[in-house]
Order: sequence, then structure tokens, then C-alpha cells
Amino acid sequence: MRPKTQSSVLNLRLLLICIFIAFLILFVIKSSIVSSPATTTQSSPSSSSSKSQTFLPRKEARLSSKNCNKKIPASVAKAVIHYSTSAITPQQTTKEISVTSRILEQKSPSNFLVFGLGHDSLMWHTLNYGGRTVFLEEDEAWIHQITRKFPMLESYHVTYDTKVSQAGDLMEIGKGPECTAITDPRYSMCQLALKSLPSLVYEVPWDLIMVDAPTGYHDEAPGRMAAIYTAGMMARNRREGGGETEVFVHDVNRVVEDKFSKAFLCEGYMKKQEGRLRHFTIPSYRNHLDMPFCP
Repeated sequence: MRPKTQSSVLNLRLLLICIFIAFLILFVIKSSIVSSPATTTQSSPSSSSSKSQTFLPRKEARLSSKNCNKKIPASVAKAVIHYSTSAITPQQTTKEISVTSRILEQKSPSNFLVFGLGHDSLMWHTLNYGGRTVFLEEDEAWIHQITRKFPMLESYHVTYDTKVSQAGDLMEIGKGPECTAITDPRYSMCQLALKSLPSLVYEVPWDLIMVDAPTGYHDEAPGRMAAIYTAGMMARNRREGGGETEVFVHDVNRVVEDKFSKAFLCEGYMKKQEGRLRHFTIPSYRNHLDMPFCP
């Protein structure tokens, strides 16, 4: 999830700026809708032709003045400045970012859980303005580095006890009944379930979950096997009336992300793949425990 410095970043910068501008327009429109002012007509008794005058009631005048003076939220302004001046851009491409941003446009403010912390985190935080965006990161030093720059980001240090080299064995384990049983990941008997995340991760009903971490590009790295499985289980275990959860997995060009997303988020729930990003919509199973793990 950590970005690389790229020589050709203009298109991505323009996309990010356009997204933020579109968000600002929607924000201003939503916040400035007020009742239409009343119109009063007065006629001059000494004139043969009447002249009309429109008066703005005092209350409406105050509302209008207040809306005209509305400022851009500080966090949005900071994001626009950062992405328009930084030479460092997110690793996701323009089209990949657009998949998630379209869902956020429909659902924000929402609860958004992101596995991974990086320079794109400010973008996700801002696009979910007014909602709660939480980041889970394996590298504690990296958390300090990013949050010093962006203290508004809510992030937590997490640890993983798996390795990419174990992916084959974990895939077989994941097919067992202890892993297909729908339950709170904290109490799951499945070896793939992440049981020691911060308590809020299990308690908040997440509208969106993105798996863009932990590190998974070499055999000794923790890999995203458990993160993908746990994201799917949290979606299925979402409390009664919670509805669907949008789950995104990045780097599906790699073997682990490809196979584990298909197996545990299910191809039948996949809505879209754009480049290296897959989008799944997973329903809550709380009222339908007899549903098959995959459709």
C-alpha cells in the first residue's frame, strides 16, 4: 500500500483533485439547501402602474449569509493541497481508485476499514468525509511517520502470525467446516481468522473494507490470506439489519490475493475487477445462516 515516487503523476493528480472538487460541490449543495424565501408585493397608491419588490425575511437572510460564508472543511483543504503538490502518489491507478470512490460517493459518510496505511490514506479519509475511516498497519514506525504528517488519521498497529509461504496449507485449512461456519472472527476456530485486532474492529458495522495490506510480495512476508478471510467473515457476520458490505482487494495480480479473494469473498459476489483491484458485495448472513458460504 505504500506508494512509490513516479515520474508521470499528472493524470492521477488531476483525478484526485477532480474527485475532491466534485465532493466539495456536493458538500456545498447539500449544506446550503434552505427553504425558498417568501415574496411580498407592494403597490404604490399614487402610481398607475404597480412596482413589485421582493423582500428576504430576516431569518432567510441570515441563513443565506451563513451559507455564502461557509468554509471548505480543513481536512478537505489539506487533502487538495497535499495531492496537488506532492510528488508521491498512491500505488493504485486512476481507474482502480475510481471503483472505490464511486461507492464512497454513494455511501459516505460510512464506516470504512482499511488494511494498510500509506500516502493514499488521506485520500480515503477525505472521500469518506463525516464518516469513520480506520487504518490497520503492521509497521509501527510507519504509523508514527504518517500520523505525524496527518494526525487526523485513525490508525492502529496490528500483527500477523502467517507467512506467504504457508498460503497453500492455509487454503486447504480454509475449506474446513470450522472456517466456513459464520461467527465473530474473535471466537472462530479457523486458523485464518484474525482474533487479536483492536476491539472496535469487531464491534463497528463496516460499510466498506479494503484489503491493501499487509506485505505480501515475498515468502517471509505475512501475506493477506488472513486479512481477506477475516474481511469476508466480518461482512457475513454483520449484525442483524446491517445489509451488505463492500469489500475491495488490491494486488489481485498476485497468486495469494487472486486465489484467496475468489475462495473466501467468492466469485459469485464479485461485482467488478479493474486492473489489480477487485470489488465484492457480500450480504449479512445473520438472518440466513443456512446460506452457502459462496453463492
